[in-house]
Amino acid sequence: MARRCAVVGIGQTDYRRQLDVTLDGLVRWAALDALEDAGMSFTDIDAIVIGKAPDALEAVMMPELSLADALGAVGKPIHRVHTAGSVGASTAITGATLVESGRYDRVLVVCYEKQSEGNATWALSGGRSGGQGAGGTFAPWIRSYISRSGAPEHIGWKIAVKDRQNALKNPHAHLRIEDISIEKVKESPMLWDPLHFLESCPSSDGAAAVVLGSEDVARRGPRPPAWVIAHAKRTEFSSFPGRDTVRPVAGVDCAEALYAKAGVTDPLRQIDCAELYVPFSWYEPMWLEGHLITPEAEGWKLTDAGDTELSGSFPVNPSGGVLSSNPIGASGLIRCLEAANQVRGTAGDYQVDGAKVALGHAYGGAAQYFAMWIVSAELEPDFG
Repeated sequence: MARRCAVVGIGQTDYRRQLDVTLDGLVRWAALDALEDAGMSFTDIDAIVIGKAPDALEAVMMPELSLADALGAVGKPIHRVHTAGSVGASTAITGATLVESGRYDRVLVVCYEKQSEGNATWALSGGRSGGQGAGGTFAPWIRSYISRSGAPEHIGWKIAVKDRQNALKNPHAHLRIEDISIEKVKESPMLWDPLHFLESCPSSDGAAAVVLGSEDVARRGPRPPAWVIAHAKRTEFSSFPGRDTVRPVAGVDCAEALYAKAGVTDPLRQIDCAELYVPFSWYEPMWLEGHLITPEAEGWKLTDAGDTELSGSFPVNPSGGVLSSNPIGASGLIRCLEAANQVRGTAGDYQVDGAKVALGHAYGGAAQYFAMWIVSAELEPDFG
């Protein structure tokens, strides 16, 4: 049996100063915060895992080399991960796997994006190719979901308001809209039908970090750990005949593998809250269904009933989610560490009452890469 692993330290950049620091400083900021939370320094770390979206976003190739000094990583193993937008969660899982293998006791995981120093649209669309951007890719699939599920159009507006209101409680959220409302979302410009401007994610600078430790390290830490109960990754080709872009097979397979490892048989009842990767508001119900939390065509009903709100029966994105913070390479790690925040009881004003088990999730590419983990306040949660 693999060794047990836990999140023992968490760090993030906040919305106030991320533009004022260099790329090295941005990454070091998050790492130092995570190390302080864990009661450690760089000298305690056995290995470092770095994750980010394509190098072209900042035009810094092989950043694991140039960032070694900033991360106290000179002379230590550095692992690099890249799986498009899901990379943050994939990086967290890579770090957990390294601890579980027994090779390392303490692993520092750091993810980032500094989009103010690059051009994400150019990097993702190939410059002058006329690329339609992520929203242009996903909007037709969202329209297909609406047609298949019979969801009313206000669902997307409602999610946009919910997540942005949650973000106001989170000092690390990058986008803060004080006077958000259904009317404001509805009246914002249409970017890609059916997505309005305020139903879409921002483009952020930011970094996030976690310190992962073995069971022995976790038990000796200064704060309660978040035990990594299970994790899973799955990938499929982005284009093949008959591909279901609304409910990708890899997403279903990833969820099935995750729940089987964790012993979860009824995720809606057994998981207390979820941080789902929702860059466009409609992906909340799509992933509730695509990851088997609700039956097909039922995800939007959970949202409409208010159950995914902070005070609901199954809060989704209590931190504000990707709609409020999107440093692409770090966004998935933020979902994972925010899930850990919930079970550690360290989420502050957006803490879900009684949260003991949480789901962290990310997807990337053309909805083809998936990475998920379940964390718990208890080493052996009772899912009975």
